Amino acid sequence: MPAAALSIAPIADADIAAVVALWQACGLTRPWNDPAADIALARRGPNATVLIGRDGEAIVATAMVGHDGHRGWVYYVAVDPDRRAQGHGRAMMNAAEAWLRGAGIAKLQLLVRRENAKAGAFYQSLGYAEAETIVFAKWLDGREPTP
Repeated sequence: MPAAALSIAPIADADIAAVVALWQACGLTRPWNDPAADIALARRGPNATVLIGRDGEAIVATAMVGHDGHRGWVYYVAVDPDRRAQGHGRAMMNAAEAWLRGAGIAKLQLLVRRENAKAGAFYQSLGYAEAETIVFAKWLDGREPTP
């Protein structure tokens, strides 16, 4: 089914369990991040949202998008593994970009794990380029840094 069949809208309360299940099926969750808490945080204010793509009633794609007033970020870009290569990821990224443009944000950044060459190739196919920056991280709750 073509990406045009996707209906894209912000997440609703009833969608949370299905979205978390999709993220788990796509290998996007990590033990140190509670995906339901990430959704709640994104929905807390006007600077972020979780967009879901439906094919009929089924949630088949997502993108969490937000901004800090200067730069936009996207996380949890997911497409049901059984529905990949149908343009759904591109449709979700287009929706995330449109959401940021609507908020007046001109730059979108995202993080890709180095070992995820397929994701890197996908974003390059959409016109994204690897930035010449280094990301530093610190856990504010006392945990040791993770790679």
